[in-house]
Amino acid sequence: MTSTKDRFAADRYAVVRGLVHARACAFLYHYVTGLAQHGRLVTGDEQVPDTPCRYADPLVESLLLKLQPRIEAECGLSLHPTYSYFRVYKHGDHLPRHSDRPSCEISVTLNLGQQAAAPWAIWVQPGIEAIAVDLAPGDGMLYRGTEVPHWRDSFAGECIAQVFLHYVDQDGPCMEWK
Repeated sequence: MTSTKDRFAADRYAVVRGLVHARACAFLYHYVTGLAQHGRLVTGDEQVPDTPCRYADPLVESLLLKLQPRIEAECGLSLHPTYSYFRVYKHGDHLPRHSDRPSCEISVTLNLGQQAAAPWAIWVQPGIEAIAVDLAPGDGMLYRGTEVPHWRDSFAGECIAQVFLHYVDQDGPCMEWK
């Protein structure tokens, strides 16, 4: 059986099932969707316009720090946290194909919860072929954001809350972005 660290080293991405406990996920899901429902989030995101989002929310920033040791163990790197972000996607949203900026050298996308009949795949292309990755609530995908193109097709469900946690390798080319 291959470890997450080995998969991450070979493929530049790896899925971490159950990264966040179900109760914590449910709490965070209700927190971020509640902010969206009450109009407390901005909608000026360039990648997904008109979709509620927030940069560096204090609660989500604490998750960035709390999960750092686990993320370091899963990827086998010593990391500096850079920032957190979340979106509350809605029906019809899609994420254009892109690679991330230097402050997102090592990233995690985490599904907090959803109102959808089926998982909403995030696509990654670590090599020649594109791969669809399904994440259940609590699951995260660790990936080299600056190297691995990623995107999402149109969302068929009603709502999904997704958190993004970003780090840089303490010994990597993007360490000045800490």
